[in-house]
Amino acid sequence: MPSFPDHPLRYDLANELHARPFPAIRHASQAAIIALKPERNAAARDREFDRAHLLALLDRHGAQHPKPGATHYTGQIGRYQLKWEQHTEFVTYMVFGEGLSDRAFDSQIWDVFPEDWMAAAPGLRVTSAHFRINEGGDEDQAIAADVADWFVHESLAVSRVLDGAAIIASDFRIDPAGHMRFALFPAPSTGPARIGRIIQRLCEIETYKAMAMLGFPRARSLNARMAEIDSGLSDLLRDMTSEESPADDQLHQLLGYATALENLMSRSAFRFGATGAYEAIVHQRIEVLREERFLGRQTFSEFMLRRFDPAMRTVKSTESRLRSMTDRAFRAGELLRTKVEVGRSAQNQALLESMDRRAALQLRLQETVEGLSVVAISYYAVSLLGYLLAPVASEFGIEKPWVTAALVLPVVLGVALMTRRIRKMVH
Repeated sequence: MPSFPDHPLRYDLANELHARPFPAIRHASQAAIIALKPERNAAARDREFDRAHLLALLDRHGAQHPKPGATHYTGQIGRYQLKWEQHTEFVTYMVFGEGLSDRAFDSQIWDVFPEDWMAAAPGLRVTSAHFRINEGGDEDQAIAADVADWFVHESLAVSRVLDGAAIIASDFRIDPAGHMRFALFPAPSTGPARIGRIIQRLCEIETYKAMAMLGFPRARSLNARMAEIDSGLSDLLRDMTSEESPADDQLHQLLGYATALENLMSRSAFRFGATGAYEAIVHQRIEVLREERFLGRQTFSEFMLRRFDPAMRTVKSTESRLRSMTDRAFRAGELLRTKVEVGRSAQNQALLESMDRRAALQLRLQETVEGLSVVAISYYAVSLLGYLLAPVASEFGIEKPWVTAALVLPVVLGVALMTRRIRKMVH
């Protein structure tokens, strides 16, 4: 066979598809999951803190460490299996093991997470869930009695999944211990691999649901500020049709609104985008379960339709409204800038016309001054020539007044011609 050079990432990319296998969980078992997320700037966090926190837990139980730079890990800690995964904004710790206590959802499994270790976590708990996997073979009526005893009836969701492989149930409420509760009733023929896949899907549904809901309070907090900006923007647009306030002042006010909207958009873009992505994952994970109704109860998809989807529609509506307001402010800014430019063009035209009028006045004034200067120069020239020619004229018996009179016309004409020639040379 010919040998081809491999891309340096070929094996890493191929192995990534198999890097996070589903856990294998047997009948009569328990599982627990907790998701931790930093309160702020979670996507840009230092992920070495996540690994250090994991290593601290593994060292408590004397477990083997993951390889450097790993984003997932599976190993044995005490009597339980641990599955750790690092995500864009959060990390999840999932533990599972065989054995059920007589008391449903007993908190013993949570002892694997020491209190001081949890207190030192580099993040806050977004959600935690407790899963009870019953022994297979329960009758429908027995299952109905159990879920009625374990969950709140008003929000209870129960469905048969994966073509009858199991029955899942939850009320999506936080119990007194601080965890969500999920119950799984597998059929006797359902193997550990399929049970593990169902538990993994339920973990993802709960985790991504909680992460998606983070966008809801952000959307609600924006609505008050957006309403304030929207009111001011609407008033400004009405004022633009009148001449009550200067366009420059309106433009300055509009720039303030546009800046505020852009700031809200930049601060919310990541959260709204993440919310949309998490919502899609939740619905996709529910869809692959292939739910069937159980004894007339609402399914998981129906619960999400009634409780989860309205919150997601609020987020989408807020995001759409924010984009619409930003676009409206941009269009208003373009119109107002055009109005300002037209006004300034009119001002410039009026200024040019005023300058033309002033130039014409200055020209007429200059011509007047030139006329007066001709008279003045001529007067002094005639006087000087009179003094110069008077002695000569007296020898011929001509009196000085006649000499002065004879000089006036030629001197005035000469001065006028000289002034005209100088003006032509200057222009």
